[in-house]
Amino acid sequence: MHSCTILQDADNYQPDTLDLNTDAKAAAYWFPCFRELVIKQAKQAASSQADDATAEHRAAQFQAAYLQQLDDYQNNISGNSGKVVLGTSELLKLNETMLRRFGFADPWLRQKQQENALAKARLKQRLQEIDAIADEDARWTELVRGVLAGNMFDWGAQAIASILEQDSNFGLHAALDRIEERPWLLDNLDAWLQRLRRPSPHKCAAIFVDNSGVDVVLGILPFVRELLRRGTKVLLCANSEPSLNDVTSRELSVLLDDCACQCSILESAWRSNRLLVYANGQSGPCLDMRTLPLDLCDAITANETDLLVIEGMGRALHTNLNAHFNCETLKLAVIKNRWLAKYLGGDKMFAVICKYEHS
Repeated sequence: MHSCTILQDADNYQPDTLDLNTDAKAAAYWFPCFRELVIKQAKQAASSQADDATAEHRAAQFQAAYLQQLDDYQNNISGNSGKVVLGTSELLKLNETMLRRFGFADPWLRQKQQENALAKARLKQRLQEIDAIADEDARWTELVRGVLAGNMFDWGAQAIASILEQDSNFGLHAALDRIEERPWLLDNLDAWLQRLRRPSPHKCAAIFVDNSGVDVVLGILPFVRELLRRGTKVLLCANSEPSLNDVTSRELSVLLDDCACQCSILESAWRSNRLLVYANGQSGPCLDMRTLPLDLCDAITANETDLLVIEGMGRALHTNLNAHFNCETLKLAVIKNRWLAKYLGGDKMFAVICKYEHS
């Protein structure tokens, strides 16, 4: 475990937003939610290895083992309350741990490959749309909206999975129409735009990305491109191991090889190491800054990183929503769970978190 200089108070850093051991209402909602989720995960695991005769049996074993551990967590709440934090991040990570234990290393691999291919084919058009916006505030607003809309493409969220299963043509523009209109539930966009009007660009941005496909290709890459255009170096930080349809660092490097040739700004930065990819040390869909790999911590320090961008429900909402960092921070997520939206004071599905914080 390495102490990253980006943490404002490493000793007291607590990534989890919720603690199911002390929040009875949260526990009453999330434990049944995860019991339902594991049924879908087991089906996905089995179908991902349909040519293996043992897949169905191993998927059933995975489901039983997960539910047993879930029961253990719930039965021990009274004994652990106030002593151990039990965040939703632990239950999400448990899903990935159990899948690997029973031989399902990457159940969403085919889905990720298909969505990456479709998104790559639309990247040039999206960049042209962005370039057609002359006003800088309007352009950055569209870039942020693009990241948020891209973050809709999350197979781990039941509300989104239902949309994607029913409409194979659901794309970025349809997602842009679905996200909450401003003012957002947490709306610091104007403060972010004001910061961008200052003449001094950020030296280096560390961006913790989320999903494959539309999210990373059509949401994140145009945002990254605009930072590069301003002279900011970019460290893209992706999962070390597969989790749902989240992009891994290895997959992201391959994607950049394919996408950079569509844009001279991306290509120049990718070839000159002004755009770099790092593994973030995570094997689940959330983010614990205490477990970043040493090489990423060193890169954050060596490049004088002064902007942190955290994207997605897992990394910016289930974890790190209330965490404080030593640099400017932009947290972006679409809330794809109605209970969580209400918990945070909203009443709409697909409510938006756009939280900008000074160092």
